[in-house]
Amino acid sequence: MQVFLQQVVDGLTWGALYAAFAMSIVLVYRASGIVNFAQGEMAMIAAFCAWQFHQWGAPLYLAILGAMAVAFLFGAATERVLIRPLASSTNHMPLVIITLGLMLVLNSAAGWIWGVQSKEFPTIVAGPVVTLGPVAMSRQALVIVCAVVLIAGFLYVLFQRTQVGLAMRAAAGNPDSAQLIGVPVGRMLMIGWGLAAAIGALAASLAAPQLFLQPNMLTASLIYSFAAAVLGGLDSPVGAIVGGLCVGVAENLAGTYVSWIGHDFKQAVALALILGVLLLKPEGLYGARKVARV
Repeated sequence: MQVFLQQVVDGLTWGALYAAFAMSIVLVYRASGIVNFAQGEMAMIAAFCAWQFHQWGAPLYLAILGAMAVAFLFGAATERVLIRPLASSTNHMPLVIITLGLMLVLNSAAGWIWGVQSKEFPTIVAGPVVTLGPVAMSRQALVIVCAVVLIAGFLYVLFQRTQVGLAMRAAAGNPDSAQLIGVPVGRMLMIGWGLAAAIGALAASLAAPQLFLQPNMLTASLIYSFAAAVLGGLDSPVGAIVGGLCVGVAENLAGTYVSWIGHDFKQAVALALILGVLLLKPEGLYGARKVARV
């Protein structure tokens, strides 16, 4: 039982990271109606920026905040320069191709600028593990969980209690009507992309100490995060959190207790979840069911 509880806690820790990435995916989907396949590479570049700022002498927390600011500006610029010119088209395939191209460009750019060798990213909180009854958690894991809780609380307050958040929801839900009542739709969509990039930057900086900093460090994590977003519902931030935690626990338990999966084939769990959700409940656990009048 102690081993089982430890695996569940470890799964929840990784699930919290998947939830953070899934929330950034959901924010972009709500804003533009597409899945941003470059989300992981944008977060990876931001983590490299945080590492570089720290190498230049900035304290780690200021380096991460600086990287989040850079990511916000880059995400907003991406929406304005690459996405918006084609956003009015009913065919989303060109936008998907653009995000795939951006993913390849950013991955190559990271290797060109910082090299392909792994770099050690400092932990935010060092020290011995924290014992919680029969299980143990590292201090970095506790920081990750607390950060995801703060992100979720921030997004709730933003979308439910602020004028900017309500305007963002209106711009994403019905841009034509929002524009008629004076909502600056373009600006709101830029903010949505910027927020998604900033959240991804924070998640990547928290994951970097465990994954080691290198251009492909988030490839597997983004597969799990896409599975989390699909499971919870691509238009639901709450679903992203629930989906991330479920995926984290499921892949950890499967890797431990299913002998033919092990730790080398855990991505199959995420792919199986994506396939199962798309077949049985395409809108996800918390996604809104869309009804079309014909």
